[in-house]
Amino acid sequence: MRALYDVQQILKRFGTYIYVGKRMWDIELMMIELKKIHSQGLIEDSEYFKALMILKKEHQIEIEKENEK
Repeated sequence: MRALYDVQQILKRFGTYIYVGKRMWDIELMMIELKKIHSQGLIEDSEYFKALMILKKEHQIEIEKENEK
C-alpha cells in the first residue's frame, strides 16, 4: 500500500465510495470512514495504520498547496 488509490480500494471493499469534489474533503472523509471500519474490527491494525499514514501525508500535501495560493 503506497498511494491514495490503495486506501480507496480498502474502502471500496466495504462499499464506501467517496467523492465530494474537493480532494482535501475527500481525504478527510476517507479518514473518518477508515476509523469507523477499524473501530468495528474489520481491518487489521497494520493495514489501518498504513492507510492512515497515507491519508495524513496526502492531507498535508493538500494543505501545502492551499498555502501556496
